Amino acid sequence: MRPLILIPAYNEEKNIGQVIEKIRQYQPACEILVINDASTDDTARIAREKNVEVISHPFNLGYGAVLQTGYKYALNKGYDYLVQLDADGQHDPIKIKDFIEEFKKGEVDLIIGSRFLNQKHYPIPFFRLLGIKIFGFLVSLFTGQKITDSTSGYQGFNRKVLEFYTQDFFPSDFPDADVLILAHRAGIRIKEIPATMYSSSRKSIHSGLRPLYYIFKMFLSIFILLISQGAQNTHKGCND
Repeated sequence: MRPLILIPAYNEEKNIGQVIEKIRQYQPACEILVINDASTDDTARIAREKNVEVISHPFNLGYGAVLQTGYKYALNKGYDYLVQLDADGQHDPIKIKDFIEEFKKGEVDLIIGSRFLNQKHYPIPFFRLLGIKIFGFLVSLFTGQKITDSTSGYQGFNRKVLEFYTQDFFPSDFPDADVLILAHRAGIRIKEIPATMYSSSRKSIHSGLRPLYYIFKMFLSIFILLISQGAQNTHKGCND
């Protein structure tokens, strides 16, 4: 089985080198891909100096678009599965081995690394934590299984998920709760595993007014998803 480690990056010159080194410390055989979302600092140069594959967007496209570039690369290059983690050092690469072991069992398609399983304390601002809990509840409700960390960026996929996530529906900004619900309804098997995470010193993608946009967008996306699903079921029932 060929694994690929994907690192989406934007202005991470202070962290990207250490993240790559830690991945190689724990998984020296894994190939690493950095998708540079038009950083204005030396992120791309530092990553290349670490002898990893780097793809740079010509202009900033957003977090979801960065991820999808990595998914398409993994499919085109024939990788069997992919593990993604952030470039800021928030996700501990020592846990990559747990993703790999789960995939070897052949019982799961999509793995979420949860900071809320077996981790005593992870500092999160109140309103962000509230959003995580709300969307975790909604994903759990509509998938029929307990999901504690639907916004985690520490995830792993096999080729079935990569093929699903490279379709046009995949959002360019925040692929979180709505995408997990879609994946479940497409027959993708989801599992959470404990993942160690650390606080990040960089500015969060959910900073400023973005949390309000994120919450509105996610509720709207889930609502549209449920409405469209209901319409499809009604149409199917009429045809039957």
